[in-house]
Amino acid sequence: MTYFTVLNLPTFTDSRGSLTVLQDSLPFEVVRTYWIYGANGETRGGHRHIHTRQALIAVSGKVSIYMNDGVTTDTVDLDHPSKCLLVEPKDWHTMTFDTGAVLLVMSSHPYDRSEYIDTPYE
Repeated sequence: MTYFTVLNLPTFTDSRGSLTVLQDSLPFEVVRTYWIYGANGETRGGHRHIHTRQALIAVSGKVSIYMNDGVTTDTVDLDHPSKCLLVEPKDWHTMTFDTGAVLLVMSSHPYDRSEYIDTPYE
């Protein structure tokens, strides 16, 4: 159990495999989508945002997300493609990738470097 919001996305499984659905699950409109891969053992991120909300899904492998909202800290392991972590603008976060992991990121705003806050909470 974590303080931060992890959505368990609807997943349908039968003998042919599994299908996970994102439709109508996110509390914001997605305007930018990207994925991070080839970051084997690396830690990325290290920022928060002014306005941008994000949804993170490890579509393959495991990514450990360190979260800090200035009050509470936690590490959320995304280790199944049906788990979706919501990252709010106030949430300082870093992402540590296991070998072969692929992280899908959906954002509420387009990329704007001036919207990033690189200073962590004290």
